[in-house]
Amino acid sequence: MTAIRKRTLGNTEIRISPIGLGCWQFSNGNGLVGKFWPDMEQSAINKVVRESLDGGINWFDTAEVYGKGNSERALNDALDAVQKEDEEALIATKWWPAFRRSSSIINTFEERRIALGGRHVDLHQVHQPFSFSSPADEMHAMADLMDEGKIGSAGVSNFNLKQMKEAHETLQERGYGLASNQVKYSLLDRRIEENGILDYAKEQNITIIAYSPLEQGILSGKYHRNPDLVKKIQGPRKLAPNFRPKGMKRTEPLITLMRRLAEDYDVSPTQIALNWLIHQHGDTVVAIPGASKTHHATENIRTMQFELSSTDLFALDQMAKRVVEKQ
Repeated sequence: MTAIRKRTLGNTEIRISPIGLGCWQFSNGNGLVGKFWPDMEQSAINKVVRESLDGGINWFDTAEVYGKGNSERALNDALDAVQKEDEEALIATKWWPAFRRSSSIINTFEERRIALGGRHVDLHQVHQPFSFSSPADEMHAMADLMDEGKIGSAGVSNFNLKQMKEAHETLQERGYGLASNQVKYSLLDRRIEENGILDYAKEQNITIIAYSPLEQGILSGKYHRNPDLVKKIQGPRKLAPNFRPKGMKRTEPLITLMRRLAEDYDVSPTQIALNWLIHQHGDTVVAIPGASKTHHATENIRTMQFELSSTDLFALDQMAKRVVEKQ
């Protein structure tokens, strides 16, 4: 197996693989957010986690709101089943801020720790920018947890440029720095390239964690190859514009290019899309695709075992931009 070169998470000393495992799908259908994905048996979750770890993925992104803690508990049970210690399997989780104040970050942390079986939280993130407290107050709470050694680093998710700057500058006052901003980013969603978030991340050495890196599966190419699969999608995902006939037609040129490159590199279109993400901007961007089956985890792993040429990175970039402009 090809050795996976790890990257540094932001300004920390934490080393992570370019691909992590997103664990939203471990919610077991619980809660409003958890219903987005169908249920998974714990045995299937164990297999996905084992395959990911064996292939070189060393970190897992979960959250309080994923199934009201179900995702965290399922992840811990899987890590127990494969007998992995804290240093072998790094954990990123998120505090849900809606209708709460920054004090809740500290007050609810014991719940996160219990859900995760007492495992160390390497990255604790504010899941959304909407709460009754400012980003500064939230980061002071995160810094307090770091001072006590309860978390390894602090990040945010879905923060705009102004909020991201406030969070980073506040943490710097406390002797730390913002480790990451987790945002939606893919070949088909280029907003962070235009709103200053990506530029600021590069300037300040903040890691961008890209979620929905396959645009909920449309960049896998399988729905273009077999449009009838759209009818089998469970949950609200099938209502997304990209899965409608007009959206499928619009993205066809990009999928065609990805298929050609996939043949050249002996990989899949999925791996082409993910490889573009983790190499287009040096080490700044990492990705957290999910996996509900072991072969999904295997695909994620293969993504880290090759690198698109600069010519192919550019070709993908330009084609995707043309597709996005047609939206």
